[in-house]
Amino acid sequence: MPRILAIDYGFKRTGIAVTDELQIIASGLTTVPSDTAIAFLKDYFSKEKVAKVLIGEPKQMNGQPSESTPVIEKFVTDFKVAFPEMEIERVDERFTSKMAFQTMIDSGLKKKQRQNKALVDEIAATILLQEYLTRKMI
Repeated sequence: MPRILAIDYGFKRTGIAVTDELQIIASGLTTVPSDTAIAFLKDYFSKEKVAKVLIGEPKQMNGQPSESTPVIEKFVTDFKVAFPEMEIERVDERFTSKMAFQTMIDSGLKKKQRQNKALVDEIAATILLQEYLTRKMI
């Protein structure tokens, strides 16, 4: 069975998470510089079967688009051009970065390790993907 991949796209870095082949468990894959995300995905898709890509949709507390929305919309457009056959689903990413940081605290990472923003982005993508899998199972 093909995997599901989640993308937490940001101004500088993009966190990427992926499921196992049975689409049960979400795991962090990597964090890449945002300007190299499409190239990374081309390489990844050439090696792994992916059925669907989740792309975080940033919203403010009131549900309105966030300040990063135009940047992410451009990425989505570029993604569709690069991968026209790939199924995309947009998912609300509110609180994923805060949840990722709290996860790092709860897992006992030291302060210096928690300052690793790339790790926060990767964990945020993993949370986004795991929440999707949980909703899918209900």
